[in-house]
Amino acid sequence: MRNKKLICSLLATTMVASSFVGCTSKGQSSNNNETSSNETSTISESGDSTAADNNDIEKPEKIKILVNGTIVTKEDGQEAFEKKWEELTGIDLEIIQTDHSAYYDVLGQTMASGDWPDVILLSASYYTGYAHEGALWDMTQAWENSELKASGRINNEELIDSLYLDGKLYGFAPARGSGCVTYVKKAWLDNVGLEAPTNYEEYVEMLDRFTNGDPDGNGIDGDTYAVSAAGLMGDGDPSGNYLPEFYQDAYPTFYQKEDGTWVDGFTEDSMKEAIARLKDAYEKGYLDKETLTNKTSDCRTKFYEDKFGVFTYWAGTWATNLKSNLESNGVDSELIALEPIEELGSYSERQAPVWAITSKCENPEGVFKYFIETMLDGGDMQTLWTYGAEGTHWSTKAETVLDVTYEEGQFHMLESLSKPGSRYTKNHIDPMLAVADYVDNADPGIDTIATEAKETSEMFNSNSKLIVTIPSTDEMSQYNGDLTTLKNSIVADIITQGVSIEDDLQDLKKKVELNGLRLL
Repeated sequence: MRNKKLICSLLATTMVASSFVGCTSKGQSSNNNETSSNETSTISESGDSTAADNNDIEKPEKIKILVNGTIVTKEDGQEAFEKKWEELTGIDLEIIQTDHSAYYDVLGQTMASGDWPDVILLSASYYTGYAHEGALWDMTQAWENSELKASGRINNEELIDSLYLDGKLYGFAPARGSGCVTYVKKAWLDNVGLEAPTNYEEYVEMLDRFTNGDPDGNGIDGDTYAVSAAGLMGDGDPSGNYLPEFYQDAYPTFYQKEDGTWVDGFTEDSMKEAIARLKDAYEKGYLDKETLTNKTSDCRTKFYEDKFGVFTYWAGTWATNLKSNLESNGVDSELIALEPIEELGSYSERQAPVWAITSKCENPEGVFKYFIETMLDGGDMQTLWTYGAEGTHWSTKAETVLDVTYEEGQFHMLESLSKPGSRYTKNHIDPMLAVADYVDNADPGIDTIATEAKETSEMFNSNSKLIVTIPSTDEMSQYNGDLTTLKNSIVADIITQGVSIEDDLQDLKKKVELNGLRLL
């Protein structure tokens, strides 16, 4: 990220002004010196992590981490993971794992209690927020002086650079964030005699034929719609936009323009055009009428039941999950992962979740070296974080697992403890997304990855654009949740209730003014 200004629009029919805390790449400062100076003072300065000699860093006796469900759970052999980690480091590891959906509620309660863990896992929005509040240790010098950085094995420096906030690093991502691609059922294309679309005109023709064709998508006339999604807009994060072909260049949240200023893309003409496309598809029956209330699990179930044929969902491992579940339901499982249509240009890659060290950690340098840096050691520890523990999650023994026979020395994943009949695919780090290569590229499990997962991941990586982290401010913390709710309400009213976009945006302006925000 280059030379990012701190002034953004918060919301209005054109724009609403608000100040963002500095968000710049390493070694750069904001152009807005006054705002930069004021805001930077609130970010923790406890992390002067310089060390005369990296080898002199004290090894912690114990490290306590708070995590969600993205590392192996207790039901799936967390004890074996923990035991192996402690064996490799000689450090006691305490894992506090919450229910995945309740993680940020528990995190907030934990931080409010004052009994902070040493390490926490954060999404992009929480990362900027906690850094702004001074809750995170500045690991800039620890990273710059690390053996990992000097190893030459980092394959995605752009991602790490994107995590710098006002020139400082407060969190580390061991893997890319990935994102969603659009899957189309090949059997449906064959039924209507079409090839995969490459532009919006072809995309709409496909939707029409899937819905109204004779035969339609699944070959049984009158019982299908073309596309479904979990919400018309989602939470505003473009990487979680499950209808990208309709949005195209519209950006429903804040983004940074080439001149360094921040604007709310929801107020721009491109968003009006996107809503018009969605409204047209909804009225013509191409779009599932329950899209407004769907959860992602609802969409997956409908997809497996062959009720629709176009589904935008996560690249990589999910390509295999979709295929397997379609097969289990007796539905043709061949999927085509579309390259972005011409008008879309690229898919959006989310900012990766980061591991951050809290500012109350007693030995942050040691925690960085022995917990965060070892995660990508290019050997045994990286394998543990990627595939789990040997004998519990993977093996090289001669054996038969789920009707597949393996020879001695052949790496293979084992049957899931919590879901018998399926096998493990990974632990915390997706092997296709890791930001550091193995030593001599000796990833032991790379050949176990299913072809469709590899292909969709590679296609996404080649056709995606990393989302810039939105800086955190007091104004954003106070208003952004309400604004996102309001935006979703506006989109729903226009598409499903026939309200005109001009009328609803005027209503939005009034609501913003009532919140006491200053209009430009």
